[in-house]
Amino acid sequence: MNSKLLLLLCLKLLIFQGISAQVKIKIEKTEDAPQISKHIYGHFAEHLGRCIYEGLYVGEDNKIIPNTEGVRNDIIAALKELDIPNLRWPGGCFADTYHWKDGVGPQSKRPTIVNRWWGGTTEDNSFGTHNFLNLCELLGAEPYLSANVGSGTVQELADWIQYTTHDGISPMADWRRENGREKPWKVKYWGVGNETWGCGGNMTAEYYANIYRQYATFMTDWGNGDGIYRIASGASEDDYNWTETLMKNVPFNLMEAVALHDYAVFDWNAKGPSINFDEEIYFKTMKQALNMDEYVTKHIAIMDKYDPEGKVDLFVDEWGGWYDAEPEVKNGVLYQQNTIRDVMIAGTVLNTFNNHARRVKMANLAQMVNVLQAVILTDEEKMIKTPTYHVMHMYKVHQDAKLLPTTIVENTKYRGLPVISVSASKDKNGGYHISLVNIDPEKSHIVEIDLSRFQVKKPSASILTSEKLQDYNSFENPEKVKPKEFKDFKIKSGIMLVEIPKHSLIVLELN
Repeated sequence: MNSKLLLLLCLKLLIFQGISAQVKIKIEKTEDAPQISKHIYGHFAEHLGRCIYEGLYVGEDNKIIPNTEGVRNDIIAALKELDIPNLRWPGGCFADTYHWKDGVGPQSKRPTIVNRWWGGTTEDNSFGTHNFLNLCELLGAEPYLSANVGSGTVQELADWIQYTTHDGISPMADWRRENGREKPWKVKYWGVGNETWGCGGNMTAEYYANIYRQYATFMTDWGNGDGIYRIASGASEDDYNWTETLMKNVPFNLMEAVALHDYAVFDWNAKGPSINFDEEIYFKTMKQALNMDEYVTKHIAIMDKYDPEGKVDLFVDEWGGWYDAEPEVKNGVLYQQNTIRDVMIAGTVLNTFNNHARRVKMANLAQMVNVLQAVILTDEEKMIKTPTYHVMHMYKVHQDAKLLPTTIVENTKYRGLPVISVSASKDKNGGYHISLVNIDPEKSHIVEIDLSRFQVKKPSASILTSEKLQDYNSFENPEKVKPKEFKDFKIKSGIMLVEIPKHSLIVLELN
């Protein structure tokens, strides 16, 4: 009898005979708890490496890969399964070199652009505003356009808003019609620059606050949607002064949200490999990933100080794992594989966002295809779903559900890091969902969940894990890591005991 089977048998024999759980969780049934915005499960697609070209977009003339207006049909189908709520484009750093007028009109007349930030590649602007907004309509996702502040103008942004959203007679609306789109799109979310403290212009917080006020003043809501959301380029990680400067100096009638960026990178000069990492690198990566809770908590505290009524939202519009790129991939700028480590990052970070749903109203995983912590990888006609894809699919049950606040009464540690992460919600049909992550790479843990305040009838669960932290889905073995049914739990007298295996993610459904 192997050790794992023996452990399971012992658990089943002792689970309700006074055994002490290693981790204890209490779930509250608070009526005034916030809704978990579906937009926390947003995505990001930048003109970077093989994300747009050779990834998402293969061109309308491609006869080998089935596509709709040049966008791969297999990717469209995969993204529809995720119910992605929003998609951010065209950058990232690329956004502050992108001039949107170069990407509309007849493709034969569009100028090329050299991607100065990502590999120096020359792009032909064949994927532009119409392609992106039509794709969002097809997916049922809200577009989030990131505007050029670093090398653009106020007029350029004002024209873009008019071009995409104006339904009357105007120069930009007329030009849109000439380019084949009669009715405007609904574009609610507009980012005013990106990382303006860095690649977006190396500005000071005070300087950007003034620039932002200028741009925001001329961003007109043309009344064809739910209003316009102006999103200020926000801080990186623990730059709390940046958030404080914006909250202090920008009137709230000009700003609907402030952004925040954080990647699970422990050393920007030596990020480590995406597959062949050791336990020490894993520990350092997870330590940085778990810092997200501290960053979000402290940025929210600053926002609460200046905006106690919660008029301004927090958007974490770039997050994810970032490692050294795979050197053998042609044009593979920031191309990396996706392992169980990425499951741990995604699960813990999404739990953090859920638990801070009062202020965190949007988040965007970086990035969608072939770049950083992608949910999809492609190789010519082949496409695979990564482990992170499966996390997003399992967690979609939290979209627009009511948060159930959780308290971890006791938590064990892995080298000083809390091993268990949790969030819980109640959906519109009355079902309860609990997402659990065990980051411990060595041991399983018994978790006790107090459900005494709930009526639980038909519990079920799924698990995402694999034998090794370094396991991933390849084009040769695309389903090595995928969700499976999970049954190692018991409920009695309102108490659930769950044995969560090492480096694994579990979503419990309690109807």
